[in-house]
Amino acid sequence: MSDTPKKSTATEWDEVRSAFAASIMVNTPLSSLAQNLDGPDWPVKGKEETPAAYIDLSYDEMVTMLTMKGIPASKVDFLISLLKETLSFDTPFGEMVEQTEASALKDNQLLKNLAKLGISEVFPMTLTALSTDTIEFCKLEKLTTLGEFCIFAQSMSQNVIVGGDFRRLLNALSHIDEATLAECLPFRVGGRGLHLPEALAQAARSAVPATRTSLAIEWFKDEYAAMRKELAAGGSLQRSLAVLGNADAEKRAAEMLTNYMKAKGGASEGKKGGLFGSLGRLFGK
Repeated sequence: MSDTPKKSTATEWDEVRSAFAASIMVNTPLSSLAQNLDGPDWPVKGKEETPAAYIDLSYDEMVTMLTMKGIPASKVDFLISLLKETLSFDTPFGEMVEQTEASALKDNQLLKNLAKLGISEVFPMTLTALSTDTIEFCKLEKLTTLGEFCIFAQSMSQNVIVGGDFRRLLNALSHIDEATLAECLPFRVGGRGLHLPEALAQAARSAVPATRTSLAIEWFKDEYAAMRKELAAGGSLQRSLAVLGNADAEKRAAEMLTNYMKAKGGASEGKKGGLFGSLGRLFGK
């Protein structure tokens, strides 16, 4: 076998080995790759003789490795060419997989229903009103957002049986059952999207109301800013929370809000007695 001088460069090697690291063919024997391309065979046989055996090496280390195996310098160019040509076939396959995944997302009816309802796919599962057991299950499955919940739920085998709040939310999203959605999420029946007043009322019923309130206010910071602006202009907290349509829920939400603002040192903002005065009117004091 002739030892033709190398023409490839370290830059070429670094480019191809970086690209090949994500290839599905990384552990395929080089001999098989060569046969697939109908070209000359790779000089060394063996299941360990794969791209993975070389792509973690620098150019000089790769050349040294080939030399130690008795492979002539001409095969440096052949190795790089072999990997490049394999990638040209592998890449379209990878694109096809991505297109399939994109198509699956596009056809996900649960995600479509979220969009119809104006609910953000990235809303955190930890801000839902689901049971602790359901939240823990979602954490185990790494479902951190409503979007991830929808993708997971749609991909589940029909033979998988789930119950509790997981099933309730799944059914509510599948059938756009607004009443049940309002029990699981800070959703307003007859409206669109998720909202701070509902989130505050649900936070009050959670195991960690103060923490949930802080997280809710951070997520709905625009609504919170608008509420503070209205109070500062002499508006009523009662008016802001009246959308809940339930006196007990309004009181719970108001308590969460005033406790949060006390902790932040901003409870005295606003005219007409500030927030405390507004809360007193809301509680009938």
